[in-house]
Amino acid sequence: MNKKRRLILVDGSAYIFRAYYGLPPMNRADGTPINAVFGFTNMLVKLIEDYSDDKMIVIFDAARENFRNEIYPEYKANRGEAPDDLIPQFPLIRECVKSFNIPQLEIEGFEADDLIATYVRLGRKEKIETIIVSSDKDLMQLVSNNVTMLDPMKNKKN
Repeated sequence: MNKKRRLILVDGSAYIFRAYYGLPPMNRADGTPINAVFGFTNMLVKLIEDYSDDKMIVIFDAARENFRNEIYPEYKANRGEAPDDLIPQFPLIRECVKSFNIPQLEIEGFEADDLIATYVRLGRKEKIETIIVSSDKDLMQLVSNNVTMLDPMKNKKN
């Protein structure tokens, strides 16, 4: 049976934070924190096992500032900075994604949500089944007959 390939869009930024807050602090022998790296990598391995025949892209937020801040300066003003022990884990996570040979994307001035929505729109146009991997409820508005959303932490598909 020739199975049609799907597009798997992973909300990398959301999963970094889920992994960080979901696991206790962990450090390498040199003291580098790795709890987010460990959690993110485990999630990615599971996705690779479950969707090995599909095209996967991990999408990250590029920066805190984006076009929304120009429109509304108070956009996400209530959010604090990333915890100090999470910051050194960002490049390690990106290196992890690269080592699995999975494309990753971030575009300055845009959030991962914006890029995911763009890929969903392109997928709809090309009639490609798309799975959004995220726990961000804002992305539920993209779900349709050809677009589903998977929260691997809860192992729940919408």
